[in-house]
Amino acid sequence: MSITLFKEVSYTLSKLLQDIEMGEIGLPDIQRPFVWPNSKVRDLFDSMYKGFPVGYLLFWANGAGDGHRQIGTENKQKASRLLIVDGQQRLTSLYAVINGVPVLREDYKKEQIQVAFNPTLQKFEVADAATVRDPEYIPDISVIWSDETDIFELAETHLAKLRAAREVSAEEQKQIRKAINNLDNIQNYPFTALEVSGSATEEQVAEIFVRVNSKGTPLKQADFILTLMSVFWDKGRSDLEYFCRDSRIPPTSGPSPFNHFIQPDPDQLLRVSVGVGFSRARLQFVYNILRGKDLDTGEFSNDRREKQFKILQAAQERVLDLQNWHEFLKCLRRAGYTGQSMIISVNSLLYSYVFYLIGKYDFKVEPFILRDTIARWFFMTAITSRYSGSFESTMEQDLNRLRETKTANEFVGFLNRIITDTLTDDFWAITLPNDLATSSPRSPSLFAYYAALNLLRSRVLFSKMLVSDLLDPTAKAKKSAVERHHLFPKAYLNKGGITEIRDTNQIANFALVEWNDNIAISDEAPDSYYPKYASRFSANELDQMLYWHAIPKGWEKMEYQSFLEKRRKLIANVTREGFKELTSGEG
Repeated sequence: MSITLFKEVSYTLSKLLQDIEMGEIGLPDIQRPFVWPNSKVRDLFDSMYKGFPVGYLLFWANGAGDGHRQIGTENKQKASRLLIVDGQQRLTSLYAVINGVPVLREDYKKEQIQVAFNPTLQKFEVADAATVRDPEYIPDISVIWSDETDIFELAETHLAKLRAAREVSAEEQKQIRKAINNLDNIQNYPFTALEVSGSATEEQVAEIFVRVNSKGTPLKQADFILTLMSVFWDKGRSDLEYFCRDSRIPPTSGPSPFNHFIQPDPDQLLRVSVGVGFSRARLQFVYNILRGKDLDTGEFSNDRREKQFKILQAAQERVLDLQNWHEFLKCLRRAGYTGQSMIISVNSLLYSYVFYLIGKYDFKVEPFILRDTIARWFFMTAITSRYSGSFESTMEQDLNRLRETKTANEFVGFLNRIITDTLTDDFWAITLPNDLATSSPRSPSLFAYYAALNLLRSRVLFSKMLVSDLLDPTAKAKKSAVERHHLFPKAYLNKGGITEIRDTNQIANFALVEWNDNIAISDEAPDSYYPKYASRFSANELDQMLYWHAIPKGWEKMEYQSFLEKRRKLIANVTREGFKELTSGEG
């Protein structure tokens, strides 16, 4: 048998909580960012009260040497020796309830977990207005472990309240006192922890986690880096989380990261910081150097770790700078994309932000040129799904190819060459029409076409309103301002024997119309409704509209499959013309 990577250690609940309070055990968010719903916390206390097992804990000994900071608040008395890999939800819940401290929810709001206890029935409930009013319940069990609570006085106070509501026999009073005392003694509940050696790699820790917790979410490289941040740079971790929280909340005043493109998670912005600071996309590499590991010798160094964290700190300051953030988001609007509904690949957005910051700080590209360059880059990566699949490898290659670049002109030229080499004549004439042969409602090629309509300042079909105005994500109404209309209505196609969704819902069968026109057209045949709507416009206006919406003349009488094939080519051509507007302003 090879060397064992773990040892088994026994704890009581009170000892675990004491070690967390002292800082001996670090309590970072690792596999999930936030604690359970209150119902799971209630069930946890119920199981422990009844003496049922609640699973192993998995700790990882911190192998990065001495002299590092403790996790969380600055007043802990020790540096964290153990990091929690599995059991974070359980321990956070227990720590919060027993100490009466609030927890963070998924919306980044603080909330006090309140669990009620009925000593008569020995039953736990999530506290609500009913349990607060019901004299049978202790409305919040946190009071039991408060330093200010005398457990005997608490029992007598509860019994007095109960006797005021109903008769309580002597035997029942005895059982109630016993139940309250048993709940207090839950502090002696035994836990078994597997303590993984500090010599174990993150891959081995992740594998152990999966094997002992088959229902757990597999750990990612970002989880380990965020854990290191909790240990060595807690403020950086907090800054990431606050930025992500604020990006979800529309501001009432003052600057804010809130936007209509992305509500980022900490691990996503961490990926941007890694790209900016270390010119790396593979997080495994960065995790090792942030631990202070020499990749050649395998040895750890506190000095090396501190140096690498300073690089990450400088990069993150640029990533979280609100001016940088919103100037970059203007690049997406410049590319014709109006909001989150048009973003298929978040990686395309994140890695475009990496190149934006590299261009601004490392190469000092003039802002006007940088915006148009990044707009073209994002358009290219979005329409081609460049950062889907093995996205880390692709970005790593892009960053490696950038290493020989020295000047602003070379940086812009580097990106433009990749764009030109990717969006070739064959791409526009062959690849893109083939990509459009789909019924997927969320296709990169479809949203690139919508972006082109915005760039060309196109009007909605059968309307004088601009596509960009009706795709505005800030407008909220019961009905969407613009809807996808079947040019050949489904009921009409069904009558002709075309019934499969993959045929009736082809991208090339949809056009953007105002919602009221979509309802009015309903299931009419194309050669019936089209003349009525075409009569709204002059011949020149109609020609322009048919061009924007890639509709061939005489389409209403065309055979359906021939129409689809023809229109795919026209959509690809309009998309290309929209992209030309990004390149020369002459689309």
